Amino acid sequence: MGIKGRVVQDVEIIDIANKGMSLGKSAEGKIFLVEKVVPGDVVDIKLIKKKKGIAFGTPIKTHSLSQHREKPFCDHFGLCGGCKWQHMQYASQLQFKQKLVKDAFQRIAKVEVEEYQPIIACDQSHFYRNKLEYTFAAKRWLTKEEIDRETTFERRGLGFHIPGFFDKVVDINKCYLLDDKHNEYRNAVRDFTIENEYEYFNQTNHQGLLRNLMIRMTDFGEKMLLFIFFKNDEQKIQKLLNWFQEKFPEVDSIMYVVNQKRNDSYYDQDVHLFKGKPFIVEELLGNKFKIGPKSFFQTNTRQASQLFSVTKEFAELDGKTKLFDLYTGVGSIAISMADQCESILGIEEVEEAIINAEANAAMNDISNTKFITGDVLEFFDESLFEKYFKPDVLVTDPPRVGMHPKVVARLLELEIPTMVYVSCNPSTQARDLALLSEKYKVCKSRAVDMFPYTSHVENVVQLKLKS
Repeated sequence: MGIKGRVVQDVEIIDIANKGMSLGKSAEGKIFLVEKVVPGDVVDIKLIKKKKGIAFGTPIKTHSLSQHREKPFCDHFGLCGGCKWQHMQYASQLQFKQKLVKDAFQRIAKVEVEEYQPIIACDQSHFYRNKLEYTFAAKRWLTKEEIDRETTFERRGLGFHIPGFFDKVVDINKCYLLDDKHNEYRNAVRDFTIENEYEYFNQTNHQGLLRNLMIRMTDFGEKMLLFIFFKNDEQKIQKLLNWFQEKFPEVDSIMYVVNQKRNDSYYDQDVHLFKGKPFIVEELLGNKFKIGPKSFFQTNTRQASQLFSVTKEFAELDGKTKLFDLYTGVGSIAISMADQCESILGIEEVEEAIINAEANAAMNDISNTKFITGDVLEFFDESLFEKYFKPDVLVTDPPRVGMHPKVVARLLELEIPTMVYVSCNPSTQARDLALLSEKYKVCKSRAVDMFPYTSHVENVVQLKLKS
């Protein structure tokens, strides 16, 4: 007999878990993963599924509320899948994120960390991002109240995907993640396209005109919109873009893509410039960066400055340092360190990112950096020492999946004296540290809160070769 629908009473929420979930413990000592709760709550839960031996539940009755709680500020909380910790006080979020890092290192890495430095809080917990991507959907999520009214309503929506539903979105009215002006842009686009009978994309049968909308806004004051279409209907595309340009002349860059693939990724598609310039400019630690529609750039610029400052501190640069920067992206870490290095080599597999990195170095009059295109797994070996130089310090900032075991094995072979590992996923970072501990000691660790009201946290670790 399945567990779905079974009720468990008096479950005490004892800790946080991955992906915004929390750990609950019943009076009998059984452990559950529970959504939409905060450590300290006591609730009755209804079980919804079982995966890998762990039962998942959702609260149906609250007996007592945690002291960590606060009232969510967003009307879309609990639906859109973002900001899952809006019901938790910010000071408590920091406490649990610090614990998340320590738990991963103790449970997965099983390594001793000589010094845990305090987590760096985000001084702006609302409107802190510089980029958001929205989806046009032919079928938006309908609330129970709407269904019960049995009236005619608009089915199209522009917003974020509902977790677990590939074909439905929550129609967003106000999002607190990106500068409030972006809400005006998004809502105006939705109203215009619905009024003019534009067809929204249907994920089930892959039909429709409008597919995605990406908005970037920099602290430097520049704005970019990228419209992504499925059909190549030039008349309607031009009508929409002309209208938007006239209504919002302050936008610095308007571009579009026609993506007819099965998936939403547009990184292998041609970008067409409709108005303005093909990039916007951001400033970080006194350096300027060109950001294009496909550029990877830290989505919280203010906290990126904190993250890179910690990375720079842990690298212990002395002006003569020779440094390798793996997964360099658009060169933001390398460029932020250039003033205290003799030479830097950045490696990145995305060719367009390397082109941007070179342009960013030139824009900041930096001449001691070299950027090369290549897959770190295939490209990073001792031959780079012979062709360029042997580094004193290596910085690595891999994707969420961490470094490939073969890359870790190569690092162990090369025995670079100091490494700084920047990670957006403490679990995969801990896994890699367990392997690196064969030859390296973990000297320092510091978490940086890049994403308030979420369970995500960045962490920087300094490693030194054992003597």
